[in-house]
Order: sequence, then structure tokens, then C-alpha cells
Amino acid sequence: FLLSLKLQKKAEGKLQKQICRVVLDHFEKQYTAELGDAWSSVRDVLTSPWCWQHAVLLNRFSQSPGLESSLAGQGYHPAFAAALPYLPAAFRCYSRAAPGRLPAQKHQPGRLKEYYLLNAASLLPVLALEVEDGQRVLDLCAAPGGKSVAILQCACPGYFHCNEYDDLRSRWLEQTIESFIPDPVINLITVSKLDGRQIGDLQPEFYDKVLVDAPCSNDRSWLFSADPQQAVLRLMQRKELSSLQFQLLRSAVGALRPGGSLVYSTCTLSRAENSDVINLILSSCSNVVPVDISGMARGVSQEFTFLSGMQQHELLVLPEKGRAWGPMYVAKLKKVSSS
Repeated sequence: FLLSLKLQKKAEGKLQKQICRVVLDHFEKQYTAELGDAWSSVRDVLTSPWCWQHAVLLNRFSQSPGLESSLAGQGYHPAFAAALPYLPAAFRCYSRAAPGRLPAQKHQPGRLKEYYLLNAASLLPVLALEVEDGQRVLDLCAAPGGKSVAILQCACPGYFHCNEYDDLRSRWLEQTIESFIPDPVINLITVSKLDGRQIGDLQPEFYDKVLVDAPCSNDRSWLFSADPQQAVLRLMQRKELSSLQFQLLRSAVGALRPGGSLVYSTCTLSRAENSDVINLILSSCSNVVPVDISGMARGVSQEFTFLSGMQQHELLVLPEKGRAWGPMYVAKLKKVSSS
């Protein structure tokens, strides 16, 4: 016991040293103002990686007898067990209150992985999107591919377009799809490296559902920026992110058919990249209306902690000890008429 305590102290000391002071000071100022009292408990989780949790999304395309009973034996339970408005039978995700993670499975060409490790909150945008079989679906900023894989656990789109502009991340996306999705289904998927801001013009009113999991200031990883100079540069560039996010969203609206819906998500707490971007879209696109996702939020309230005072079309998952999921912002919109 004493040895494990010593090792934990050592790990804590090591991790504490790696926290980037510049980023933490910046967040301290911004999030104290935006989140009020909630920030101190969120900060405690974000700066303590040894209390982070990892959920296990099972791959319906891979036969893995005994995996579910093995997970149950390790204290895992179904993560989305409540009566949600949308929860396909094939969608199986497990989580537990204890921190730590299963070993990641290595990529092996020709062999499908059995599970995907992720932050359980990152599945909320997929559940909010409510994809159905046969629909045309666009994942606008798809790398590393976890949400694309999760969409395919829910339904079999008639056409699935996974786009990633960044070259390196695009290769990562292709490998993820190859690791989880069998050939017949891969044939329904188009992977592209287009500038997401142009897809609305290139494929106007083509899609039934669009997911915009936008590039954002990733609060979890930024806090551990090893290079202080890189951190300063990131914080300077942070101001430009909301403009990019708005342009991606506007493109997504253009790509949606009338009656189609889109989900916007980020993994930051920043209001400028979340509610402000959605409010700007709603005020500048008269053919878009908010969609109430409070039913989904209520259904998963045992599993996640949400910031109070949000609008019905949005939610923000706040990490807390024992429920260390998030940050994850989700908002849903519907296109009611042509542009």
C-alpha cells in the first residue's frame, strides 16, 4: 500500500510539473469569469490526469465473445442505459467511475479492432445527430475518426462523407476507419481532404445530417503543452478560432438539405467558441432554427454533469471527480428552408 501511495505521489509530482502555467493562468482568468464557482472543481479534474476516465465503445462489426462479461467483471456498466430519445440497439458503450483505461488495441491491417477508447462525452454529439439508415451524412472535421466510427455503430448511412483538411490527421482518419469498419461498409464511405469552409458551395443542400466537430482550443491537452512558446502562440491564435468555426458552420448549413439537421460540438469550455458561435449563426442565417436537446441531456444526467443555465438547444459537459467526462459542448440546429 505504501509503495503504491509513493508511486502515486511520484506520478502526481511528475504530472504537476508538466502543467503549462501560461495556459492555466489564461484559463483561470477566463473560466472564473464564465463558469463562476463551477470552475474550481473543473480545474481540479483537468489538471489531474490520474483521475481521468475512459469509456469503451464496442465495435458492432467485430465479434468479441466474452468482452462484455469481462468489462462487467472490471466494474464497467452500460454508459447510456437510460431511455434516450435516440439510442440504437447496436450502440454499446461501457464506462465505470474508476479512473484508468483498458489497453489500446494496435492497428493491424485486415483485422478489425473490438473497441474504441474515448471520453464518453464525445458520444453526445453523435446521439444528438440521430442518424438513420440510408441517410446522407457528412462529418465535416472527422479526424481522428472516433465520431465517424460511433455514427456507424448507430446506423448504416446511404452515403457517408468523412472530411479532414489536415493531411496528417486525414491519414489518421483513414487508418481509424480501416481499423473498425469492414469492406462492404467502407464502400459507402468517402474520405476527402477538402477545406470544410467550401463544402457548402461544392455540395449545396445534399446532406440529411451534418456533424461539425470543430477545431477548437482543446482545454485538456493545452494545459499540458510542453513548450511554453507554443502555448503562447496557441493562446494568441485562439482568438481566430471562433471565426473559423463560424465559417465551417455556415458551410455546413449550405450543405444541408431543407429539413436536415446539424450538430456542432467542441471540446472546450470557451463561450466564444461555443454559444457565441451558435448565436451568430442563428442571427445571420434566417433559415436555421434551434432544436431542443434537453430530453437527451435529462436522459444522461446520471452519467454527466452539465453547466446550468444553458439554452434548450445546447449543453456543456463539465468534468468532475468520478464523472470526469468533458469538456464537451453540443448544440443542434435544423434547416427549415433553402438559402
